[in-house]
Amino acid sequence: MKALKVKMICLLAILLIVTSCAPSFNKQDEVVEETQDETSQETAIIPSYNLTEETYRVLLPYKLSKARGVIVNQVANRLDIDELEEGLRGHSKDVFDPEDYYFQEGQYITKDMAYDWLERYEEGEEELGLNPELNIETDEEDADPAELIKEEQNNPKYLSYVLEQNYLTKTEDNVVQLGGVSIGIALKSTYRFQTEIGGPDYYQDIPEDEMLKEANSIAQEVVQRTREIAGLENVPIMIAIYREEAYDSIVPGNFIAKTVVSKGSSSIGDWESIDEEFMLFPSNSAEEKYPDISANLQDFEQDVADYFPNYVSVVGKGFYRDEQLEKLTIEIPVSFNGKAEVIGFTQYIYGLVIDGFQQAHYALEINITSNGQQEALITRSIGEEEPTVHIYH
Repeated sequence: MKALKVKMICLLAILLIVTSCAPSFNKQDEVVEETQDETSQETAIIPSYNLTEETYRVLLPYKLSKARGVIVNQVANRLDIDELEEGLRGHSKDVFDPEDYYFQEGQYITKDMAYDWLERYEEGEEELGLNPELNIETDEEDADPAELIKEEQNNPKYLSYVLEQNYLTKTEDNVVQLGGVSIGIALKSTYRFQTEIGGPDYYQDIPEDEMLKEANSIAQEVVQRTREIAGLENVPIMIAIYREEAYDSIVPGNFIAKTVVSKGSSSIGDWESIDEEFMLFPSNSAEEKYPDISANLQDFEQDVADYFPNYVSVVGKGFYRDEQLEKLTIEIPVSFNGKAEVIGFTQYIYGLVIDGFQQAHYALEINITSNGQQEALITRSIGEEEPTVHIYH
């Protein structure tokens, strides 16, 4: 009996030691979050860990944007939606350091506000619309169609969306409060319109210099209106201008300018130019501007064709900043008949990457698909010589 007691005591002691050494999955900070109107407070959780040092931690419970859903209805290309959101978060890091700030979707510009701002300006209609007004009554039955088309072309709807992102800070009193706001202003490069419901689509290209001129006045008005929203009177505001691609483009547009409006100010100063672009390979533009990468991908495509003649094509998308390639994404759609083919083909592509993509100053991602399904993924981070391979089962 005494031996049994000793054994149980030893087991309990071991259990206590193991429990104390076990990793904690609950390492989170509980804080008080100020609400939008600053008259009440809520309890929030800050996760102790983020994915990388360059990503923002997000408060829990997660709060959806007050304008949720508007962007999908207003920005035609899904790629533009993703790049607008991710790109704005990326540029925000220069102003709101992820080490000191937490990310939250916009809580101040509401859905109704967003829709109102995206309308055309109409005198006497509370002057809410930020797009140019038309000098002709479009709903008149005897309106000349040719005049309607000309009026739309001369006064395109430049503005597609106003995206708000919030960046929060924690005080010494363990209170989380708004520390700054980023606003992305998305404008069209091509205006698509109809003069009657169900009628044909018309297109009007918008030159970048013309778009920028319009963007400056829109941004100034957005800042003025933002300062009138309760809670946003005194925080710094980062404004970034995004130029969309055509609605059917297979690469997104890019940010072209940004500026910071200091606390309490309602005036925009100088803009900082942003030199970014997404380049499609193969394309005439890519061959002309980036001949080395174009030739590299042409050789790669030929090697793929030698191994697997019935593949569809190799499509590359390069992201450039200051004309330097930062990431190259390659899509290889192939029709496979079995897992052995997938493994053999992936091994072959891995070898091509080792031999043909020796530069390590940009990130590389290769997606191998079959019938719309992901079969394998090959990635290589900046600075690495050998890629990482994952084959899906």
